[in-house]
Order: sequence, then structure tokens, then C-alpha cells
Amino acid sequence: MNVSEQLLDILAQEGVKQIFGVAGDALNPLVSAIGKREDISWIRVNHEENGAYAAFAQGELTGNFGVCASTVGPGALHLINGLYNAKKERSPVIAITGQIPVEHLGTNYHQEVDLEKIYDDVCEYQAIIRSPEEAPRVILRAIRIAINESAVCRIELPADIAAMPAANTDFVHQVFRSKSVMVPPKEQLKQIAQVLNEATTVGILAGAGCRNAKAEVLELAKRLKAPITHSLRASDIFDHQTPQVVGLSGLIGNPSGYQAVMDSEVLLMLGTDFPYTKFLPENTKTIQIDVRAENIGNRTSVDYGLHADLKSAATALIPLINPKQEDDFLRKLEDQFQRWLEDRRNEADAERDLEPLHPQIFTQQISDQASDDAIFVIETGAAAIWASNFMSFHGERRMIGSFNHGSMGVGLPGAIGAQFAYPEREVWAIVGDGAFNMTLQDFMTAVTYELPIKILVLNNSQLGFVKIEMEEAGLMPNLDALKVNNFDFAAFSELCGGKGIKVAHAKDIAGAIAQAKASKGPFVINAIVNSGELALPPKIGWEEASGFGLSKAKEVIAALSGNKSQWQNLKKEVEAFFD
Repeated sequence: MNVSEQLLDILAQEGVKQIFGVAGDALNPLVSAIGKREDISWIRVNHEENGAYAAFAQGELTGNFGVCASTVGPGALHLINGLYNAKKERSPVIAITGQIPVEHLGTNYHQEVDLEKIYDDVCEYQAIIRSPEEAPRVILRAIRIAINESAVCRIELPADIAAMPAANTDFVHQVFRSKSVMVPPKEQLKQIAQVLNEATTVGILAGAGCRNAKAEVLELAKRLKAPITHSLRASDIFDHQTPQVVGLSGLIGNPSGYQAVMDSEVLLMLGTDFPYTKFLPENTKTIQIDVRAENIGNRTSVDYGLHADLKSAATALIPLINPKQEDDFLRKLEDQFQRWLEDRRNEADAERDLEPLHPQIFTQQISDQASDDAIFVIETGAAAIWASNFMSFHGERRMIGSFNHGSMGVGLPGAIGAQFAYPEREVWAIVGDGAFNMTLQDFMTAVTYELPIKILVLNNSQLGFVKIEMEEAGLMPNLDALKVNNFDFAAFSELCGGKGIKVAHAKDIAGAIAQAKASKGPFVINAIVNSGELALPPKIGWEEASGFGLSKAKEVIAALSGNKSQWQNLKKEVEAFFD
């Protein structure tokens, strides 16, 4: 057994089924060893970044770590962006990178890159193997840290060491996985309970840290008569049908979610490092509970902090809360949220047959037809708006994306990783045309492995969210810079060996989604949608109003001066708004 085979034995022992990567000279011993096994598969992607995104999806969804791999310098550098996404989402991933032979390190050898320095920020730990004797020790340490700290770790495997006979085989053992929880101090619990009991109105801002404590958070909210606003990452925890949920806050939020946070007497932040300080109150009494102490007080001033596991903290806090009787604050916001949902339903009515089409009709129809345990990979940008506002992630549905890193390109490769992890579940990627163009080389990966992923491409020939950002800043959008030159994505799918359909008429949307749902292989819906669709934040202050107003004034002036592209842009916006 050589070092590469030993590494694979360790990975298989820990439940790894796939390694996503691009083969290359330094990894040849590893790839060769995989070819002799049946318990681990080498999934050949066409770009290493996509492999890292696929590994992120598995780390995010499975409770185990995902694995991606690349050869020396250039290939290893391609992994970085997908790994940063895993880091920011706190998803456990192991990245295996090759390295030039040890004897050439430090000589500016062909393809030599100081990977330790490059990966220093993205990795919690780097297992840099310099001898067969140390290999199992540092490999196991990397996996232990990735799993127990929900982190990215790297294993560096030089080409010469990879083929050397393994050593210290007696040291190999099952990786320790901690099940410990951090129990809150009773004194602090009593203090927080007193504040909550004395408050007239309490609002809850809940994040992804509540994933394993949903029942406890709901019971706490019930006793407090507290509306629940959630972060984007928590949309599949506190879905639209969950009692006392009043929606999102932030740039893509809704009014009731925003008001629950801003208008409560006491704000209770649970398992969230919500980054948008403009959407957090300045003078409200705030309590924050988080298992990561560095998050407490990170975004807003906190009056009372509690460093604890959310489930244990909520469980201990519930008996200390006196059930409130007054629920006017909650009922008002619940009613407002239901009206907002009804407005969204009307917005997404297929009777609104303006062409190019309204994008929200597609996401609403997918929400209506997808299975209750479907997995959705949501692309960064406008796709996140149409998904979060018009889809319900109820039941066992999961939603993942690049919500903290905010990188384009996660949709297609994330869906690939998810489908490999859960071959029996429906997997949907909701992507924009700009992001799909970035990653479409790996649509062939989905075809090669016959993955039945369903991809909705919102084709408006524009980087739509970037346009919104420019307008908010008071800038006239540079439509040439924002333009995306597209081909027929459905025809592309067919050319690659998948299935696809181009949808330009509202009457065809439901049928197209049904076809995608039934497909046994990869399926692309090329949705021809309106680039003029507007999405506004839940609260428009002077800064936002002046920015949009200034931008529109510049656009009108440009249009009146003969700028045809600005005229067409304004026309589409007016049509979309009044249809």
C-alpha cells in the first residue's frame, strides 16, 4: 500500500463516496489508486472551481465532509473560489492538492506555487505531507478539524510521496466526531429571561444556527408571542408555512420581516451573524445567542449575550419564560405577511403574460410542483430574489447557495454535488444566465454521469442584480457592460446529450417544469424573462430613494438624448411594472 492508497482508505472509512477533481501529473498516483476501488469514485469535472462547489454542496447537505482535488499550482489555484464559499458557509470540505516533488521545492520549479501561503486564509488547517511517516497523522488531523469545526482543510500530497510505501498504518483510526454541546450559565439565562418577560414586544431574528433547534425556537416564539424574521440561509428552516414566521429582512426582504426586527421593544438574535447593519435597529435592547462567541456584538450593539449551543440554550430558556397574552404586535405582522404572500402569488400568476416573461412566474411554478424533499441550489444575484420571495422551502426541502461569499457560479456545480449525495431526491438549480455561462462547461459532467438535475436558467441577457446595485448607488447602468450574449441554452443541453426546452410564453411554463421534473437526465429550462423586472428592498430610505431617483433621471436624459439601449431598458421596466 502506498500513501495515496492509505489516504483513500481513510476517506472511505469516513464515508466519502466521491472526489470531485481534474486529474494531473502530481495526482496520478491518487487517481490511479481510485481506479482500482469501488467504494470511492473520481468524478471528473471540467473546471476545478466547479469541483470545489460540488464538494461544498455535499459538506453543506450531508453531515459529512465533501472532497475535491486538483493537481499542482494552477489547478490548486482554481479551487480557491469554491473553497472560500465553503468557508463562508461553514461547510466542511477537504481539498486534496498535488505538489511538485519535494526535492524541487523552493527552486521556482515548473508549476511551483507556495500553496501553504495561498491557502492560509481559506483553510483552518493544512496537512502538508513531507514524509510517509507523518501522512496518516496529518490527514486524520485535517479531517478531524474539518468535521468538528465545520471548516475547509487542505491535504498537500507531493508527487513523489504519493507513490511511496505507506507508513504508520497502525495509527489509522476512526476520526473523532464531537457531539458535545455548550450549556449556558443559569445566571445569564435568568437575566435574559427577566428581560424577555418584562418586554411588551419581542422580535426574533433567526439564522442558520437554528437548523437543529427549530422546534425549540418555535416554542420560545410561541411563549413570547414573537414574530420570527429569518436570514436567507434559514429560509428552509422557517419557511412561509411555519407559524409566526413573517419573512426576510435585508436587501431582498419584505416589510413585515423588516418591521418585526426594527419595531420590537427587544430583539432576540438566534444563531445569526446577519451582516446588513442598515437593517438592524440602533437603539433597541438586543439579546444575541450564538455558539460562536465572536459573532455576539459583531453587527450591532448587544445588551445581553449568551455563548451557547442554540438547542440547549432555547431548551433551558423556555421554562423561564412566562407565556405572554398580548399578541397584537404578532398578529399585525402575520396579517401583513399573509397579504404580502398573496401579492406575490398574484405577481406570479401565469395570466400575466407580458413577453419577455416575468421571472417570478417560473420560481412560483417550481415551488408548486417540486417534491417536498427537493434540494434547491440558488444562484447569487437576482435568482435569489425570485427564489426567496416566491418559493416555499417547506417539508424536507433544502436550499443552499453562496449566501455569505456571494459568488456567482454555485448553481450548476452545487446541483451536481447534491445529486451525487442524494440520487433519489429532486435537485433544482435556479440560476441566472450570467452565472450559467460561467459554469456551463460542467453541464457535460451532469450528462456524463446521467444526473437528473433540473436547471432553470433565467435568461434576460443581462447581469440583473448588478444593474440594481448600480441604480441604488445613483449610477446610470452601463448596459453594454451588463449585457450577456446568450445562445439557446435548451439547444445547448440537447447538443450535450441532455434535455431542454425554451419557454417564451406563459402558457408553456407549467408544462416545461413538469417535463423537467419527470426527466431522468439533466434538463435545462431556457426561460426568456424580462430584464426590466424591479425588486425593491422592504424599506426605502432617503439614501435608496435618492440613489434610484438619480439613476432613473440619468437614464431618462440618456434616452431622450438618443441612447436606444437606455430607452429600451426604461420601456421594459415600465411594461414589467404595469403588467
